[in-house]
Amino acid sequence: MPMPPEPTRELPPEEAWRKAKEVCFDLLAARPRTKEELRQALRRRGFADDVSERLLGKLDEAGLVDDVAFAEMWVRSRHTHRGLARRALVMELKRKGVDPEIAVEAADAIDPEDEEERARQLVRKKLRTMVDVDEQKATRRLLGLLARKGYPQGLSYQVVREELRAAGAESTLLDELEP
Repeated sequence: MPMPPEPTRELPPEEAWRKAKEVCFDLLAARPRTKEELRQALRRRGFADDVSERLLGKLDEAGLVDDVAFAEMWVRSRHTHRGLARRALVMELKRKGVDPEIAVEAADAIDPEDEEERARQLVRKKLRTMVDVDEQKATRRLLGLLARKGYPQGLSYQVVREELRAAGAESTLLDELEP
């Protein structure tokens, strides 16, 4: 059973500052974080808001916390490795406390052709696992996959239609797949 957090508000100011820095450095050593993620971690551990805000300001000045750089890195990584579309990436960044404008700007770095190609890769990969699945069920699963990854409906229909045709599907169901 985890130990309850030490009552950090009762610590002398120098000790609270040292422990708050330790918490932030430990978190930043694992992976880059947003200011809001660090703020929430410090709040959960019971640090006073003034200590947290002063420390976050210092970390920002030192360049150790940079929401713009975090957003750019997050977008590249999640698009490449998880296949997430711009819309899903913006939502994730907002949940992490990144300013909505910064989130949109970072996601806009994904070229529309790259987004379409990534959707095609996801569909092709999923198609390889769909042995003996009827066309209607395959279509539904593929569209669901792309929707969960945040791809726009029109792009999803286009990619699924074209990739099913390329895989040899012939039914009129494909012609009905219009957004």
